[in-house]
Amino acid sequence: MARSNLLDIGAISSILIYLAKGRDGGYASPSRYEVVITQPPKLPGNTDVLREINMETTQVSFPGMALEVQEDVNIYGPVRKIVTGQTFSEISTQIRLSADLKERNYIDSWQRMGANRQDFSVGYYDDYVGQMEIYQLDKRNRRTHGVRLLECYPQSVAEINLDYATNNSLSFMNVTWAYRYWINLTDESELPQSFIEEVEDLVGGFVKREIAGNLPPVIRRLKNNL
Repeated sequence: MARSNLLDIGAISSILIYLAKGRDGGYASPSRYEVVITQPPKLPGNTDVLREINMETTQVSFPGMALEVQEDVNIYGPVRKIVTGQTFSEISTQIRLSADLKERNYIDSWQRMGANRQDFSVGYYDDYVGQMEIYQLDKRNRRTHGVRLLECYPQSVAEINLDYATNNSLSFMNVTWAYRYWINLTDESELPQSFIEEVEDLVGGFVKREIAGNLPPVIRRLKNNL
């Protein structure tokens, strides 16, 4: 009987935790995200295409990180594993393509800054690296978590399949991105505001200024003395 009561308490606790999750914003959804790619300053290209690439990125992942370790054999007993460094995994994105494949042309122009196909020369590293930011969004499209990939560039572009049998399908481009490292924008840097939040702050500030400007002088003096 006591065992049954313990199981009932455990079940009730699980339900309460689940309900609390719902009140606190629920669970993260993999379909609610935002990608912001920043191109190298010297990349010639239409930034409108880059904005479309950000919007048409249909698949992306938060990058992983692994600690490099080495066994410490200079002790007696169980071996310790000492951290010697860290490695960052590459990430891949899937981008939905327009009819004129302008997204592919844009990425191709970016890659040619690293390696020119006409004279086979290679570019300066600082000239072809940009950055990428990936955000988790909540149900109200607010940023709740984010990472920034530093010194990022498109390392490889997969082939784009053409097939008569896929008459009603869309074309996508898979891009693998290389980067040096990533930082957690939640606790390693101030999390930037989303576009929606920036607009809300801008409109809110404007409304406050308008209200303050139209207050009677007596009210303004009282407000300043508080």
